[in-house]
Amino acid sequence: MLYREAGQFKTTYAEDMAIFPIRQDRMALAILLGIAFIGVPLLADFDIWPFGSDYLLRAILLPFLILALAAIGVNILVGYCGQISLGSGAFMAIGAYSAYKLGTGVHIPLAWLGFAISIPPLPVLLSILLGGLAAAVVGILFGIPSLRIKGLYLAVATLAAQFFFDWVFLRVSWFTNYAPSGSVNAPTLDFFGLNVGTPIERYMLCLIFVTVFAVLAKNLVRGNLGRQWMAIRDMDIAAELIGIRPLYAKLTAFAVSSFIIGVAGALWAFVYLGSWEPLAFSIDRSLQLLFMVIIGGLGSIMGSFVGAAFILILPIMLNLIPTQLGVPLSTETITHLEFIIFGSLICYLLIKEPHGFARLISIGKEKLRLWPFPY
Repeated sequence: MLYREAGQFKTTYAEDMAIFPIRQDRMALAILLGIAFIGVPLLADFDIWPFGSDYLLRAILLPFLILALAAIGVNILVGYCGQISLGSGAFMAIGAYSAYKLGTGVHIPLAWLGFAISIPPLPVLLSILLGGLAAAVVGILFGIPSLRIKGLYLAVATLAAQFFFDWVFLRVSWFTNYAPSGSVNAPTLDFFGLNVGTPIERYMLCLIFVTVFAVLAKNLVRGNLGRQWMAIRDMDIAAELIGIRPLYAKLTAFAVSSFIIGVAGALWAFVYLGSWEPLAFSIDRSLQLLFMVIIGGLGSIMGSFVGAAFILILPIMLNLIPTQLGVPLSTETITHLEFIIFGSLICYLLIKEPHGFARLISIGKEKLRLWPFPY
């Protein structure tokens, strides 16, 4: 009875086209944002359960927010535009290493020309955004084959990007400032004179990034450009016949997606890891992001958050529940169970509900709006 829209009349086009047209959805979102922006910091400051230690912030909330942001970028390309990509980890790496180079200063010696190109260290915020821009440029370059190939062939082309940049960041020591170990340390997180060092400060930084990019992505997919992406996804030939340019639609999808993934990669390296090596952005990361999108829901911003939460919480539940029941499992068994559950769930969702958990949530909300009447 609480989830009804009786008496909620829409008198303007803006009200009819709102992202959340039902009052209860707006209230739920406001409560969720209030908990995220106010509740969590207060609980952490006063060491109130479950924030008595930094574990929840460091091990769960930080990776959840950053991976959800990366999943939004993957969802724009795979879910909204229908272009399969297996190179998301490479674009995260490009964002991370580009931001690192810009944040520590760029020096390109050109001995054969008699001079060198030097760029002083840039502010961290500008470095992160420019790292996303570098990922967007590379995404456009690797998106050009999508004009001629699609499906599994495009997936293999993006997979080539993954392996290529894995090799580049591992072998070209210029990207790591010639560090002997190949591992690099993130610069100090200084934003407008504020040093972001504690877990709660890092959490708030990631939360602001995720909130801004989620709102931008949601409005983008509801606009003209998003409708072009969905038309290309549903039937590219028909979309071209009605005047949509495949070149523009596909390359903008690659650019926007890679930009968001690149920013997420920079945040993953700077805020979460602090010190990293190329293996942090391997093919496993690409597959993890793709699984998040498939499980959470293709073509759904909310599905990106649901998928990220599921992927992160499942291993923790597999650790806690058997222990509480007195049946402790070894690490190898838990890892195998993760693969079994992920694989089975992906197969089930692709067959029964291709739009993932987000669609199941939408169906539940539709039933609540009509309950207890079946019509």
